Amino acid sequence: MKNSIVVVGSSNTDMVVIADHLPAPGETILARKFLMNPGGKGANQAVAAARLGGNVIFIARTGADIFGSRSMELFESEGIQSQFITEDPENPSGIALITVDKNGENSIVVASGCNAALSSEDVMNASESIQSAAVLLLQLEIPLTTVETAIDLAASASVPVILNPAPACLLPASLLSKVFILTPNESEAEMLTGICIQDKKSAEEAAQKLLEMGVKNVIITMGADGALFCNADLSVLIKAPVVKAVDTTAAGDVFNGALAVALAEGKEIMPSIEFACCAASISVTRLGAQASAPCRSELK
Repeated sequence: MKNSIVVVGSSNTDMVVIADHLPAPGETILARKFLMNPGGKGANQAVAAARLGGNVIFIARTGADIFGSRSMELFESEGIQSQFITEDPENPSGIALITVDKNGENSIVVASGCNAALSSEDVMNASESIQSAAVLLLQLEIPLTTVETAIDLAASASVPVILNPAPACLLPASLLSKVFILTPNESEAEMLTGICIQDKKSAEEAAQKLLEMGVKNVIITMGADGALFCNADLSVLIKAPVVKAVDTTAAGDVFNGALAVALAEGKEIMPSIEFACCAASISVTRLGAQASAPCRSELK
């Protein structure tokens, strides 16, 4: 279906501890609470898009274990099309260990498991769906060669690509030139450009450097300050609604899922960013990754 959103990415189980502060190296602290939630940047974005009304197709791998079985049940319950999710008999499901402090800040360690085995062949099996999609959405918790294959397929059919470069790594110009929107946060933008982002001006400098690398549009997400949008013609900071953050774990994923939904519905970029900022601002008021993603009715 032409209005579909194809998400290619990771699926994890998040094991979350909530503590007063993030531990320093060598420090042992006592947590106040433990939670186990579905996560993974790809799955988070797929769920966020589905809850906001997107017609979502997810390309991923899960392990042949209890975590993988539970993930598949959840995808089905969210209405996500899962025909291109492969059960990996050799590798375990991905796991993320997350610590959240009293201010909602977090630190995350990921054991990729079968996400690291998501292959170009897995993507090629879904080539027809990718090339007939309204939007292709990707992240970097899977092999870069797999990301490149998906982007090449989309570019060959003029399907707009949203790339969330997380976790950040150096990306070739040949890949960036095929990206319609790149959506780093401040630290990811710094990793990609070497420019430390401290304010709107430095964010604009980083965005300009990314444009020079070949990206058509850049959105740098800046937490409570909103999102900076830049392209060859425009630079504007879209403010986020003011909320009290409880857990920022999946805010960027909700932003990207919402952005994909708005673009798939035919919205222009600026209203799409406003829509995404609203969705992300709701998500940070709740604990969990996928659990924090809002439904469409909440944005009204």
